[in-house]
Amino acid sequence: MPIVINLDVMLARNKVKSKDLAAAVGITEQNLSLIKSGKVKGIRFSTLETICRHLNCQPGDILEYRPGPDGEADS
Repeated sequence: MPIVINLDVMLARNKVKSKDLAAAVGITEQNLSLIKSGKVKGIRFSTLETICRHLNCQPGDILEYRPGPDGEADS
């Protein structure tokens, strides 16, 4: 997948535990884990906003686009 989730990196930088972020955002730890692993099809902007506010970061710090080896998105 060409979208990489760097949420673990931001959690470590801010020394925040997943369970604390989940509680602050108002989602379950399981749903946060799914977001971190990239196993979700989408994320609400309001959820992303709350994560960014709590971690004092920008959406681009969490979401990164990496094209496949041929320069195009993987199918």
